[in-house]
Amino acid sequence: MDQRNVLGGELELCSLDPVTGFYRDGYCTTGADDVGSHTVCVVVTEEFLRHQQYVGNDLTTPMPQYGFPGLVPGDRWAVCAPRWLQAFEDGVMAPVALRATNEAALAHVPMAALEQCAADAPDDASSLIVD
Repeated sequence: MDQRNVLGGELELCSLDPVTGFYRDGYCTTGADDVGSHTVCVVVTEEFLRHQQYVGNDLTTPMPQYGFPGLVPGDRWAVCAPRWLQAFEDGVMAPVALRATNEAALAHVPMAALEQCAADAPDDASSLIVD
């Protein structure tokens, strides 16, 4: 895979349970036919799901014809970058897995916003240890 994440590294898996991605490959891969830019790997929260439903993007109702199981809090899902930004700007801070978020998201979302909502553990976890 030649697509990179927002940190410049190899794009990591977003979710296989449920299987996510515009191409239903588990990744936030994108291409010319992905007009919504499904490039942000979000750990969905109840607040995010409610917000998305409020703005007309129901992510909880299953749609088997599209391979969509309906989401519950805690699921990881490749969401449209503009939709994630809309939630962020409305004060809904949905956690983001940066290593699984495609660099193409940066065409729609500032890196600082993604970093503010980062759900990834740092490569060096020693900074998290309190003596």
